[in-house]
Amino acid sequence: MWALPVRCGDVRVGFTHVPCSYLGDVVFVELPSPGTDVRAGEPIGLVESSAAVCGIVAPVSGIVVDVNPVLVEAPDKITADPFDGGWLLAIRPSDPAELQVLLSSEEYNRFFPSEE
Repeated sequence: MWALPVRCGDVRVGFTHVPCSYLGDVVFVELPSPGTDVRAGEPIGLVESSAAVCGIVAPVSGIVVDVNPVLVEAPDKITADPFDGGWLLAIRPSDPAELQVLLSSEEYNRFFPSEE
């Protein structure tokens, strides 16, 4: 998963190339509704594909402020365009210090290099 700070301190969340490479064709996504209180490390949704069912875990605690409406009609965007049109949801963190424990994209790529 990736978490990227966006407007007003909100964090946009999505899958990285690693889970996308295992999922195959995504057919269904279940996300929490805006206003839902989430806790870091706890399950908040799921993605179902032709190959697997993958849980979505909150990277930070806070309130869900947005979900990607495109995924209702086109859940395959999650793997086809994970860093742009395939983002999952946005969370307004309740404890910005939690962001400090997340890996930067450079750190993540050192552990899980992209094959591209």
